[in-house]
Amino acid sequence: MGANAIGLLAGLAGGLVGWTLLEYAIHFWLGHLPRGRILTSREHLAHHADILYFTPFALKVRGAIPVLSAVLLGAGAAFGAWAGAGATIGIAAGWTVYEVVHQSIHVNGPRSAWSRWAARHHLEHHFRNPRANHGVTTPIWDLLLGTHVPVERVRVPARAVPSLPWLERALASGSTPEFLADYEIAS
Repeated sequence: MGANAIGLLAGLAGGLVGWTLLEYAIHFWLGHLPRGRILTSREHLAHHADILYFTPFALKVRGAIPVLSAVLLGAGAAFGAWAGAGATIGIAAGWTVYEVVHQSIHVNGPRSAWSRWAARHHLEHHFRNPRANHGVTTPIWDLLLGTHVPVERVRVPARAVPSLPWLERALASGSTPEFLADYEIAS
């Protein structure tokens, strides 16, 4: 394997790991801490007010372009062009997976053991403790930075059930999918 391929793969791995910290930073440091004083925070707080609201795609792209450009230039200057390209691809891939997983948690609900964990972890953040569980795809930075709260059952206010179409369908159907035990409906 040539040096370019090694640089690309190393950058890719670094980008995927780097994404996990960026996910935490965007969610907590830019989404919550500014309390609506910057666009990222206003969009995030709009999502908390209506959990079926997601920042429009064009606005997400507008925010991602400078971040990915900075990664490409910074990592490229520090580690070489191939590593910079790999890091940029890794962060873009992680970001894309995050967007799909985050929307799926709200709209589709759990479909595997991991998505069952992710839904509990993230919905605890929405319904009970917005100061905890900022990582959506991984708890690593919550664990390292002291914002992790373990979750067995999520208490969902009855008025919020319609904002989780998958939970509303499961409750209405009378079926008892295994994941239903993870939620308690509170009046």
